[in-house]
Amino acid sequence: MTRLPSLITEAVASVAGDNAPLHTPEISGNEWEYVKDCLDTEWVSTVGSYVNRFEEALTEITGAKFAIATSSGTSALHACLIVAGVGREDEVIVPALTFVATANAVAYQGATPHFVDCELTTLGIDAAKLDQHLSDTAELTGDGCRNRKTGRSIRALICMHTFGHPCDLDGLKALCDRWRLVLIEDAAESIGSYYKGQHTGNTGVLSALSFNGNKIITTGGGGAVLTNDEDLARRIKHITTTAKTPHAWEFVHDEIGYNYRLPNVNAAIGCAQLEKLPEWLHQKRALAAKYRDVMKELAGISYFDEPAECVSNYWLNVVMLDEDKIELRDVILEALNGAGLMSRPAWTPMHMLEMFGKCPRGDLSTAESVFRRLINIPSSPRLA
Repeated sequence: MTRLPSLITEAVASVAGDNAPLHTPEISGNEWEYVKDCLDTEWVSTVGSYVNRFEEALTEITGAKFAIATSSGTSALHACLIVAGVGREDEVIVPALTFVATANAVAYQGATPHFVDCELTTLGIDAAKLDQHLSDTAELTGDGCRNRKTGRSIRALICMHTFGHPCDLDGLKALCDRWRLVLIEDAAESIGSYYKGQHTGNTGVLSALSFNGNKIITTGGGGAVLTNDEDLARRIKHITTTAKTPHAWEFVHDEIGYNYRLPNVNAAIGCAQLEKLPEWLHQKRALAAKYRDVMKELAGISYFDEPAECVSNYWLNVVMLDEDKIELRDVILEALNGAGLMSRPAWTPMHMLEMFGKCPRGDLSTAESVFRRLINIPSSPRLA
């Protein structure tokens, strides 16, 4: 029997030590002080100085002109789709290899996810393959891009920076321009990641961040929308605050809105977290270097590195089995988790989930291969 599962477990343990979770929040700065200030001043809900401070810090870090804090990454993505004009009976291009929230947000709008393949160099959408797929299935009309097979408009494309690795933004931006699609970045996992010197979240018309408890930066639960368009920023803030028009006491709402704003107490945690971001990014790159070093000695598995001309935050470290070792994935997962080294496979591709099984899709052979071969290993900054 192959020794690969035990060799991989020993390699991960040599870096992560014993009983390492997959990714835990780091609470080591001013979180207690800022939260206590919220409690002392009684500003704990969706209005307060820390919300504004958090949004300003996000613009400074990402370089985006506007940041609107939301209650979750999913709500941020949903708000992006609303202001992008995605409606019932539209289709939205979505990577098959993504977390389910990406496709769920499309369904919230009554729209249909249209699943496309990833590439091995970034784990993000394969722009060249998608261009060929659209040439085979879509056409440009006076109203934009239309799926010839379903008759539905293809309104937008959501790209996702998988595990913090920037996808091919130049290729996807050019494709969206050519096919008249709104480019939305699902940047939930990529705070601190850069594509050709620019922080992720700035190429798309709109972008969504997540600050869930398992992200590098957490607000407990929360997210944000990034945009460089002032009108879109104003509309995002309006619909995420129940679409209430300004008035000293009257409750007037001019459209259907959502209670999607981030509470002040959560923003206070986020402000403290962002102060530590440079340190944690440094630690995560150091951790990645250690994993890269120990994995290069093993045959049958490889460490996944950041794409060319990119700087990744290495949110979750990735190892990939060779094609002829696919049958060992679950054995390796059992060995790692049995040793207290929390590890997991990639998300089940979206088209394999029952509720999305009948959605339109292109050839997804690469995403299916990655699903069978990919393993995430412990990635908390403190492990460095």
